[in-house]
Amino acid sequence: MQKSVLDLSQIKRAQFNVQKYSASGQKILPYSRRDYYKIWIIPSEGHLHYANKTIHIDRPAIVFSNPLVPYSFESAGPWGTGYMCIFTDEFFKNGGRQDILQLPPFKVGQNTVFFPTESQLPHIHELYEKMLEEINSEYQHKYDILRNYVSLLIYEVLKMQPVTSSIKQHDATTRIAGLFMDLLERQFPIDSPERILKLRKPADYAFHLSIHVNHLNHAISTVTGKSTTTHITERIINEAEALLLNTDWSVADISYCLGFAYPTYFNNFFKKNAGRTPLSLRK
Repeated sequence: MQKSVLDLSQIKRAQFNVQKYSASGQKILPYSRRDYYKIWIIPSEGHLHYANKTIHIDRPAIVFSNPLVPYSFESAGPWGTGYMCIFTDEFFKNGGRQDILQLPPFKVGQNTVFFPTESQLPHIHELYEKMLEEINSEYQHKYDILRNYVSLLIYEVLKMQPVTSSIKQHDATTRIAGLFMDLLERQFPIDSPERILKLRKPADYAFHLSIHVNHLNHAISTVTGKSTTTHITERIINEAEALLLNTDWSVADISYCLGFAYPTYFNNFFKKNAGRTPLSLRK
């Protein structure tokens, strides 16, 4: 794929980037770690895979993705030219527009794929071209303008008819297990006492993958031979041990950032699963 990966050092500095891209040769855009929101135009016929469902793309489509829901795209035809913009939550937070990320296309379980009409598509392309022109300018307030363009893009897309049909996949069990493991790893490492682990129960992960928790538990057990709870517990214990050994955070701080309401709960959890207390490991 040509020019399909953005410079992440640039997005870390500005929390936003936009590009016009073309692709050739690569048929599959695989699941990978994505720590940003993305609005992109798929210019190729193919299949967009989420958890246990697949959406058939048979004409230009606009797709919304958020950092918590993994996806992949499998091309079934020649690639055309598309556009994409990516941004972190800080991009809108810094502009006082955090509410924009609460709109339906960014919410878990909502429709995220839209098909513009032939009359709507040129206007969408024009918005991307304006973003490209602005991001390459030296104007001091260009990111304020870019926030407005992205907001306008989002509201224009919301006027369109979302895609509601999907195809159930025969390999859904393996796909769900892979998505769960990817989502689990995205929660770590915990790099600040202020960062709190948000997903701690199987139901939390099932919600973000838009499937029933029983379906998730069955898939994880079938593919890995371990329960969903066991995977989550082992990963939390590994993170707790790393924090105890490699930081000077207090046990109370560690218990808080790992999602425990009280240090006593964390101590009991750690002792039960690690065979020792947090303080004994640290000493």
